[in-house]
Amino acid sequence: MFDIGFLELLLLGVVGLLVLGPERLPKAARTLGLWIGKTKRTVSGMQREISAQLEAEDLRQKLDEQQKKLDDSLNQVKRGVEGIAEPEHDAQDARQHRQEPSSATPEQRLDDALSRAREGADVASEPPSVDKDAPER
Repeated sequence: MFDIGFLELLLLGVVGLLVLGPERLPKAARTLGLWIGKTKRTVSGMQREISAQLEAEDLRQKLDEQQKKLDDSLNQVKRGVEGIAEPEHDAQDARQHRQEPSSATPEQRLDDALSRAREGADVASEPPSVDKDAPER
């Protein structure tokens, strides 16, 4: 704060002794010390408040950045889900044009798809028919 050396303090003490006298000097020194202490506490309190405000502002900025990143990620995921949902929507429209019942539950549609897949697998797993009249090679 102030750059006061020993020589300056000695000079102040001598001047104070001459001006105030030996009776009032200790009381004046005590009062001066209390004022200096109060001033130091006030200044340090202000410094703490300022640093707390700066930290709070820094945290707000970080939170805003994180919120923006989360919003961007959410928008990307949303676009991806919408991109996936559009072909399903187109498939549902095609099914409705084929006049499939729209009241079928997802479980019923899954069962229908599995049964069609099994039928396709059964046809593929049958051995080729052998023509008995064909000559052997």
